[in-house]
Amino acid sequence: MSAFMQFLEITLNPLVLVFTVSNLAAMGLQVKMPDVMAALKNKKALTLIFVWGWVLGPVVGFLITKLLPLDEPYVIVVLLCSLAPCAPFLQQMVGKANGDAGFAGALIPLVALGTVVFMPIMAPYLIKGLTISAWALAKPLLLTILLPLIIGAAIRHYADQGATKIFPAVKGLALISTLLTVIACLVLYGKSMLDTAGEFALLAMTIFMVGVAIITYLFGFGLKQNQRSVMALGMGTRNIAAVFAAALAIPDADPRIMVMVIMWTLWSVVLAAIAARIFLKHSLVELAAKS
Repeated sequence: MSAFMQFLEITLNPLVLVFTVSNLAAMGLQVKMPDVMAALKNKKALTLIFVWGWVLGPVVGFLITKLLPLDEPYVIVVLLCSLAPCAPFLQQMVGKANGDAGFAGALIPLVALGTVVFMPIMAPYLIKGLTISAWALAKPLLLTILLPLIIGAAIRHYADQGATKIFPAVKGLALISTLLTVIACLVLYGKSMLDTAGEFALLAMTIFMVGVAIITYLFGFGLKQNQRSVMALGMGTRNIAAVFAAALAIPDADPRIMVMVIMWTLWSVVLAAIAARIFLKHSLVELAAKS
């Protein structure tokens, strides 16, 4: 192995840590507490977030792993992803879909908290042979997911102007670290990614994201169109930062786990962008009908 490849292997874990913390801090800096408090008072929204996030998601993920002949590392990723809704880029996609930005701002911290609580509890039961305790799985989620989110949200709430000033830098760090993480993984695991494409992994991701997004959008149970689009984008995408943190906590993890997580990251951006355009058209049609 060349010195450059060895360097990439050594720096990948710290790079993933920066990627995770910076993305969640950026998400936290966009959180507005009034929106969160309003969502907490909305029992319907809270119920849907719980049901779609930690009932529908795991059920769909479990069924996919039973219907498709996936190798064990890909099964692990599908099931971990099924417990971690809402991608860090949700706000950007909501803007493209003309979704309810306030509802999205409330959804982000609620699902992040849910992921930190439910993933460590449910993953050992869902994933056969997973030799890791709930606390060992929860610890990196608390430190790299919940803590940066809370700090970012606290800065936004107590020092709004300061949050506005530092947000571009934090967002820039999140973007750079994301790009570097993707590039490093492409260099290290590029060939494996091509091999994975023929092993039903890409099909599993697509079925999961599209299926969950369609169900959550069609069955809004009274939510407005711009809220259903937020829910679909949030539940259809996955918090890859949380999945990274969980995957790195698994002892002697198969490298294909990391390969599929990176593939899921890239593919989810593509599918979310397509979904956002569809939801935008629905929004414009609805607005035209009202006018």
